[in-house]
Amino acid sequence: MKAKKVISTLLVTAMAASLLAGCGSSGSDAPAQDSASADSAKPAADNSSADAGAAEEQTLKVAVFEGGYGADMWSEVVAAFEASHPGVTVELTIDKKIEDVISPAMKAGDYPDVVHLATGREAALTETLTKEKALLPLTDVMEMTVPGESVKVKDKIIPGFLDTLATNPYGDGVTYYAPMFYSPCGLFYNAGLFKEKGWEVPTTWEEMWALGDTAAGEGIALFTYPTTGYFDAFTYATLSSAGGSDFFNSCMTYEDGIWESENATKVFELIAKLGEYTEGTTVANANNDNFTKNQQLILDNKAIFCPNGTWLPGEMADAPRADGFEWGFMAIPAVNAGGAGCSFCWFEQMWIPAAAQNQDMAKEFVAYMYSDEAAQIFAKSTAIQPITGVSDSLEGDNKMFYSIYDNGATAVMGGFASTAPVEGVNMLDTLCGTVNSIVSGDKTVAEWQAAVEEASDKLRDAME
Repeated sequence: MKAKKVISTLLVTAMAASLLAGCGSSGSDAPAQDSASADSAKPAADNSSADAGAAEEQTLKVAVFEGGYGADMWSEVVAAFEASHPGVTVELTIDKKIEDVISPAMKAGDYPDVVHLATGREAALTETLTKEKALLPLTDVMEMTVPGESVKVKDKIIPGFLDTLATNPYGDGVTYYAPMFYSPCGLFYNAGLFKEKGWEVPTTWEEMWALGDTAAGEGIALFTYPTTGYFDAFTYATLSSAGGSDFFNSCMTYEDGIWESENATKVFELIAKLGEYTEGTTVANANNDNFTKNQQLILDNKAIFCPNGTWLPGEMADAPRADGFEWGFMAIPAVNAGGAGCSFCWFEQMWIPAAAQNQDMAKEFVAYMYSDEAAQIFAKSTAIQPITGVSDSLEGDNKMFYSIYDNGATAVMGGFASTAPVEGVNMLDTLCGTVNSIVSGDKTVAEWQAAVEEASDKLRDAME
């Protein structure tokens, strides 16, 4: 389940509603490029402040969370940045608990210049600084020219990533979080099984149900899921598909009555019907100890589809599998006839503290994260930057996964708007955690829907 589970819980904060709009798809690409010379690496004239400081001796303090991609890529990116920016020395601090490392100094007034640390972590450092209005706006960084290139940062980033509360946490159109490594979520399956059976991959829910009936005749279930936590990405994509971006945003910002609406009802009923096609042992194993047993079901051809993110193949790399197994990946089918499939997208964030001492060079460093040179280095560790055309430079399964938006799927991003704590209320638990009870038949759709609306009502006034 990787770090995704951490993100999913507190995604409730910054990854909120607004964006989501179905941040339309375009490809994303991190093509390789030779290291730029010192002169070519300087920003264009519109970045005069960074230009002026680039030749000066200065130290840039960069603090980075060491996630599943490892530390080596950061050392390599820092070395490349220093090579293209004479006079700049990057003091890199990287740790799996970076909050514990930098927080004491920050309390004493000693801040890093750049921080790579996503929302949704237990320490909630990013959220805390956001609530304290202690972050530097990055909207001007989006207008900068990518160091060593001739294109603006905003034009390198896949459309939609800058239109979300996951980058604009105050919902005011101002970017404070720079979007970093992303992972599409969708339905994984055994493409080899489809070839063996001569089945067509479904693109609508009507086709899904028909496939489920056919597979049931051969003792194969249509669906399984690791834990109910994976229904956040699934449900977000389905909500956006059902009612569009405005509807999704209304759900994420607790609009009165939104969970009782026709579009919301479609989603509740769809998930309930999917429960009827879910493999029988799924609920019993849908926990942090046994979730891989559910993921194993698709490798053993006991279930067809499993919702997950691009980390799944790595997580199950050493697991046994059926002969001819081949990873397949698809978007969540459209809820409405004629609509496009949707894929929820997780991504990490980078930001600059408002108290940073070297703000101009910090902005230059953030802009460099979207260079072809940096993207190529990150991609070697399978950390994929959200830049257009990235799938063109990938190979194997990663090319398939990251081509999902090139192939017509609508990208969906965001999550519930941040609120002050409300005792006894956890929206994600109510919305997603209840799925086990729906699949087992212990709760009805009406009960589930009413509980979600009630939780939404309680959070509305606490929204920040």
